[in-house]
Amino acid sequence: MRTFSINTLGCKVNQYEGRQIHQFLTSLGLEPVQPPEIPDIAVINTCCVTQTASAKSRSYIHRAQKLAPHAAILICGCLTAASRLGELKCPENHNIHIVKDRRHIAKRLQKLLNCTAEPEKLAGPAKHNPTSSKTPIRPANRPKIKDNNPAFANYPILPQLTHFAGHTRAFLKVQDGCDRCCSYCIIPQTRPFVQSGTVTELLSEARAFVRAGHREIVLTGVNLGSFGQKTTRRERWPNRQNPKLAELLHEIAGIPLLPRIRLGSLDPADITENLLDVFDKHQNIVPHIHLSIQSASDEVLRRMARQYTSSELHEKISILKERLDRPAITADIIVGFPGETERDFQQTIALATCAGFAKIHVFGFSPRAGTAAAEMKPKVPSKVIKQRSKILRDLSDKLAGQFRQQFLGQTVSVLIENDSQPSGRCERYFQVFVNGSAGLQKNDIVQAKLIQNTDNGAVAVLCRESEVTK
Repeated sequence: MRTFSINTLGCKVNQYEGRQIHQFLTSLGLEPVQPPEIPDIAVINTCCVTQTASAKSRSYIHRAQKLAPHAAILICGCLTAASRLGELKCPENHNIHIVKDRRHIAKRLQKLLNCTAEPEKLAGPAKHNPTSSKTPIRPANRPKIKDNNPAFANYPILPQLTHFAGHTRAFLKVQDGCDRCCSYCIIPQTRPFVQSGTVTELLSEARAFVRAGHREIVLTGVNLGSFGQKTTRRERWPNRQNPKLAELLHEIAGIPLLPRIRLGSLDPADITENLLDVFDKHQNIVPHIHLSIQSASDEVLRRMARQYTSSELHEKISILKERLDRPAITADIIVGFPGETERDFQQTIALATCAGFAKIHVFGFSPRAGTAAAEMKPKVPSKVIKQRSKILRDLSDKLAGQFRQQFLGQTVSVLIENDSQPSGRCERYFQVFVNGSAGLQKNDIVQAKLIQNTDNGAVAVLCRESEVTK
């Protein structure tokens, strides 16, 4: 029996693409395996957003070479797309297959496996099995396969997903690519082509997720707010506005039997009255907004080449609080960016405190080779970065506790993700541990009354009148 393994590192977009690869390989008749079983083909879907991510990706590659020396190892993802930076450090040979262009992943896999089925059938649902287990994987002396091989012309691309196996919530990639070039970010070099799915395609995929039993869909993209645009540079949009994300959200939220829809990361400027009008129209859009803020200092934002000012940050947060019922506002913040002074840092602390963030994802700045920020000065000492990071993480814990506290005594909707000790996320994304809930299963949605605030979430009891939604 032919088998495969896949390791995916990085963001929600990478996770989505990893599931595409998984579904494609199962459609070819392969079976997934977990260690200690040795696969016939090992896929490493890499990330390189930081130097640490690059190192971790290389570690997975070396581990695959060591544990499965006779397997075909296919390496894809952002690290291969940025291979010109010299960080991959893994030459292609008869066992190592490097795919620099993610649009060629399906072609390379099918060619590698020497499949004989008609290409158009291979992009069908996972249940379709057009190849028999007798079709051999190429032997260890297989020739290298080049992306520009003319034989690829009739091979398929990775298919739309029909389900997001192993997850209660499903990620729906609606947008890819970025050409904005924030000074700290390598993504425009690894995903430079800005593109979006069509509304028809995305609705079809979302409906498939609902049929597969997913209770929550998360819209995601490299730059989600640029959905439907050919560039992520806001100054090139008509009136600097993009109504298309709101239109897509309205369509997907209208899918019958979809209890929840959540948005992935947004830029502050993506918060528009038009978007919030859609929130008002659909009760299944949860009141949770994740903002890619990075800093609240105008000088730091300028050096980062972000597309907003600190005053716009305050304005957008105020609008969110006015329009939505006690929204969970979570944020990404970079600490210790080159040139960040104590005054700059305190401006970020002041914004976080005023906003009452429900969660802060704190990233201590580390220079990313290949980006403008890697060469910027003055550098903030690593000791100072660690100190500021701790201050911000402590503040995050305090603010998260205060945010949960206001809901004690109230009923929330919980999507069960762990059935051994029933717990899951509520609408506002904080963790809820449900007592008195024997018999609950993963993927159930229940109504629970919050009774206690803890360091890592809230404790609740199952409402007696609650009907478990399956």
